[in-house]
Amino acid sequence: MVRAGLRQFFADQIDFQVVAEASNGREALDIVRQGEVDVMVLDISMPDQSGVDALAAIKARAPDLPVLILSGFAESHYATTLLRQGASGYLNKDCDPEDIVRAIRTVVRGRKYITAGVAEQLAESLSHGGDRPAHETLSERELQVFLRLAKGETIGHMADSMSLSVKTVSTYRTRVMEKMTLESNSDLTYYALKNGLIQ
Repeated sequence: MVRAGLRQFFADQIDFQVVAEASNGREALDIVRQGEVDVMVLDISMPDQSGVDALAAIKARAPDLPVLILSGFAESHYATTLLRQGASGYLNKDCDPEDIVRAIRTVVRGRKYITAGVAEQLAESLSHGGDRPAHETLSERELQVFLRLAKGETIGHMADSMSLSVKTVSTYRTRVMEKMTLESNSDLTYYALKNGLIQ
């Protein structure tokens, strides 16, 4: 429904053309491989993989492609983390469609689109380096592992789907636990739920 609504709204913009749509992360990556898009609007919650994973894969394949994240999560949960990991902008799905159009026009020119709320967060994290939420201290890979563990995914399954060895995933898990000063997977799940990082 969201995609249909956006497609209809974009059709009214004379400088926009929707050239492809994807219903999951794998399809989004296929679109990138075809190389016909100038900007990608990416949902953070997708059926087969998280937007964090999809963003990492897309940026590895097409580092210069602007990716605008559209999310049901509040900006405070993910925005600064995803901007650090290569997203060109971050908007909540409840925003005005005009904001999405403005954001696309901004990122396609090679600039970042940052709302006032995100700008405030970034300023806060610069002035209070030590006050950042624990998950914002994680690297891109660590965040991927953290979110998958929090959702109950096993290390073996993660290793397969991320094309990593079990040992490597275990190392990431250890680093995540140390950085976030947590002791078990249930602690990770509780933290993720409490901070609105998973539903």
